[in-house]
Amino acid sequence: MAAKLHHDDDLTETHEINVTPFIDVMLVLLIIFMVAAPLATVDVKVDLPASTARPQPKPDKQVFLSIRADGGLFLGEQPVTHDSLPAALEAATNGDREQRVFLRADKSVTYETIMGALNDLRGAGYLKVALVGIDEAVGP
Repeated sequence: MAAKLHHDDDLTETHEINVTPFIDVMLVLLIIFMVAAPLATVDVKVDLPASTARPQPKPDKQVFLSIRADGGLFLGEQPVTHDSLPAALEAATNGDREQRVFLRADKSVTYETIMGALNDLRGAGYLKVALVGIDEAVGP
């Protein structure tokens, strides 16, 4: 009884990838994201209070952009439109885009209207914007 040993160095390579562990990992990640995604959203209605922060010193020349309840824009005392706002800001600040613009808005103005005004300011190159609110008395 003789056994014949086969010494063949030409082993064939298999080009198959076992994807089962990859699928298992992907399913676990899918479950984690399905559980975590609802926890990451915020669905809380908030009535924001007035600010109790101490007022900052006011600059000599202030530029106010006001939004009335009807959505009308005013730069200082002059009415402006969204299209004429960049030119009016240029004239009011003498081209100084580093000057702070104070944004005042009526309490009933929608968030969308305020964001539109902020987008107009950013589009005109004015990135320093201060939101103006009613000062609330600070307790002892």
